[in-house]
This record gives sequence, C-alpha cells and structure tokens, in this order.
Amino acid sequence: MTAPVGTLLSGRYRLDAEIGAGGMSTVYRAFDTVLERQVAVKVMHRDIARDGDQLERFRREARAVAQLNHPHVVGVIDAGEDESAQYIVFEHIQGETLKDRIRRLGQLPVSEAVAYAIEIARALGAAHERGIVHRDVKPQNVLLDEEGSAKVTDFGIARTLDQAGLTMDGRVLGTTDYVSPEQALGHVVTGQSDLYSLGIVLFEMLTGDVPFKGEGQVAVAMKHVREDLPDVQVRRPEVSSALAAVVDRATAKDLDARYADDTTFISDLEDVLSIELARSGQLTGQATTVFKSLPSQKRRRVPAGVLHPTRIFVVLAMIGAVAVGLVFALRDSTTRGTRNAADPPARTTGEAPLRGVSFGQDAVHDYDPFGTPAQAEHPELARNAIDDDPNTSWKTENYSGGTLGGKAGVGLYVDARPSATGARLEIDSPTPGWRGTIYASKSAVPKAIADARWVAVGDIGKATKTTKVPLGGEPYRYYLVWIQALPAAQENVELSEVRLYQRG
Repeated sequence: MTAPVGTLLSGRYRLDAEIGAGGMSTVYRAFDTVLERQVAVKVMHRDIARDGDQLERFRREARAVAQLNHPHVVGVIDAGEDESAQYIVFEHIQGETLKDRIRRLGQLPVSEAVAYAIEIARALGAAHERGIVHRDVKPQNVLLDEEGSAKVTDFGIARTLDQAGLTMDGRVLGTTDYVSPEQALGHVVTGQSDLYSLGIVLFEMLTGDVPFKGEGQVAVAMKHVREDLPDVQVRRPEVSSALAAVVDRATAKDLDARYADDTTFISDLEDVLSIELARSGQLTGQATTVFKSLPSQKRRRVPAGVLHPTRIFVVLAMIGAVAVGLVFALRDSTTRGTRNAADPPARTTGEAPLRGVSFGQDAVHDYDPFGTPAQAEHPELARNAIDDDPNTSWKTENYSGGTLGGKAGVGLYVDARPSATGARLEIDSPTPGWRGTIYASKSAVPKAIADARWVAVGDIGKATKTTKVPLGGEPYRYYLVWIQALPAAQENVELSEVRLYQRG
C-alpha cells in the first residue's frame, strides 16, 4: 500500500508525484511547505513496515546516509513517521539516472565514463571511511544532476554488520547484474564488494551493456562467481590498456587481486582520466569538472592544447596569417623582378627516416615500484631485451592466477642517455596478449608510477609478437614499458627485444 499523491506528511511534506517505486518503498517528488522547496520523499509501504527486520533496514538507511556529507551522495534532510507511515526526506535531484543515460546513449564517451566512476568512487570512499557498505551499487542508484554531476543514492540495504549475502528470507540483497562474487555466495561483504560493483558499472558505461546475462538472477550471480569478465577491449577496442587494466583489477574475483581500498582505485582512475584526455585531445562534459578536481601533478600530464584550445587556435591563426603574408610578399617580389615568370615550384619536404637508438649494456633495467629488492623483476635478465638476440628474453616474475599479485604493473625501462626524441618503440614478445602503456621521463627515473615526471607517451593495447607503438616525438631520456595485465592463462610476460627509433 502506498500513500496517495496529495498526502501531507507530518503537516509539512506534500507528496506531488510518484517518481520511483520498489518492493520496500515508493519515492515521491514532494514540496516542503515550511522551507518552500522541492524534496524527494521515500515512503515505506505500510504492509512492509509491519516486518521488524524491514523496518530496521529502512531506518538504517536514514541513519547511514545522515552520517555522510559528501557532494556525490544524495543527502538526507529529515526522517519521520506519520500515522504509521515511515518516511525519509532527501534532497531533490532534477535529472536522470546513470542507467537512463546508458540506455539513451549506449556506450558513453570514455573520458565521461571514467569521470563518473571517479565521482562514484569518491562517494563510496566517504561511506567506507565510516564503516558503511552500500551493497547495491548500480547505475540505477546514481543520479545525474542538471550540471551532470553524479550522486549516489539508495543506501537501503547498506549495513555495517556481517549479514547474509545473496538471499535473506528468499529476498535478493543487491542487484545480481552487479553483485560481487563474495556477496553472491553469502560471504562477508566489505568495501571491496562495492568496488567490484563499481567496476561492473564502469564496464557497462564503456560497452553499453552488463557483462553477464542469464535466465534468472541466481544464474547471473553464479556467472559473477565462476566466469571471467568479457574483455572490455574486445567489446570496445578504443579503450586503452591502462583503463582495461583498471577494470580488470576492480572486478577481480580474488580479493587479494582486487583493489584493496578506494584510495588506490581512485588514484588509478585519475591517472587513466589524464591519459584518456591526452589521447583524445578533448576536454568536454563532466570530464572537465572532474579534471579540475584532480591533483595538480596529474593535471600537468594533459597538454596545454587540450586545456586551452581557444588559446592554441588564436596562436595558430596568428601564425597562419603571418605565413599568408609572407607568401604574398614573396610572390609580389618575384613577379616584380621577372617578366612572364612562372610560380616557383613547390618544395617537397618528406619526413626524415627512422633510425635506431643505440643503448649501452647497462642502459636497461627492471622496474617494480610496488615490490622490494627481494621481489625485483629479474634484473639479471634485463640485458637480454637489448642484445639483438631473439632467442634470449627478459621476463617478469611468475604471478599466479593470471594477475600481477595485486600490483598496478611492473616493467622494464631503457636509458637513452643523454636523450632521444622517440618516434616509435618496437617490442618483441614471445608471450603476446598482455596489456600496457609506454611512459617516459626527461631527467630521472621516478620511484612511483604515479609521479608526474612519468609521462604517458604511447598505448600498447593488447600486445602482439611484435608491437609497434608510435610515440609523441618529444625528447626523453628514459622510456618505460609498463606491463599492466598478463596474457590469458599466463603467469609472466617475456620481452625478447625492445627497440627505440627516432627520426633523422
């Protein structure tokens, strides 16, 4: 039983229109007659309220969200009871749900999908800091306001205690399209479960569809437990290897391989947003707002032409005007000095040929900022990657289960002292199928991959036996092959040759 439109709750909140309904409650657009503003009111069904457990769950939502004061969480304004009608008053968000947007557009722009994932992850991080696990992260529970900002709502099954997972008295807790394996199995649920669900939401934003489908909710839930996630780059090839690695890590079934906390997940998403904006050359939509909130060292990775396209256009226009003026001046002087003279032949300027960069024997090193010296990535084999012998290789350590042991990546870098204006990097690998990114640094080898001195200069995608990666043509001293995901059913990656080319 629902409250009729027009009902005035507690003499204050007038229910104007039904805007959503579920098995436990109905949500109304309402008007606060005291403060004269629109609000959203969630009213619990009276027959459900007779169940003490359900009533406590409803009240728990009000208490949980009331603890949160975050720009990406729909805020609780009030809660109360009117003639046995339990209700919660929320801020009213004028807009659509993230699910509506996906249905309308299909695949979202890559940078927009990453921006929304960052905002949702920040909201979840605020909840997790207070010991609150959402347990039902899905695009239906993300509202997009008029400015495009994401706000997480519906903490209706949020809890801080270890309670049953997939079912409780025959009811599903959490939507199985996004349910984590441990929640589906009824195991202990923590913030990592929310991160898994957000990884699935990110997958859907990028591909336009959920990864698993089945005849019923239990069948879908078991696919989350047993089946590998489809390759996001197969469904959408333009997704970078860096972003694919984040999706893979967020949705790892093994908790040891999945992101352990929100901070690391958010940091990697911020890195990816900078990479995607640099790749696309565009800063639009919600990505613009989120980009402005990134740490300064990550914003610096995006070229000025992306951040200030109008300024670059003006400069180019000025250069163009000067060039046109010179052409006319040259043409005028040529015509004056000769009678019946033909226009001078156009000069042809081809690109300089590529030439290989020579490396010294000590110019190649393994790179594992997440390990210890005892966990180094076979430094004794590093020279094999620049010895011009296809039968010798450098390889990573062995990692079980096709993961990198929870690491964001490992790699191998070359020292092109004093510097090389890299135009292309070629990598021969006896173990194709891995993913990665090429980073470069001008003056030092940063100790952390997140250091702003590492600049992403190329995307490997899914490596083949010989992978050719075009570079930006800017001078750098150090070039890093950063391996972010192992090939399917492989425990390591081998690189037999790394060759750097520059022009001239």
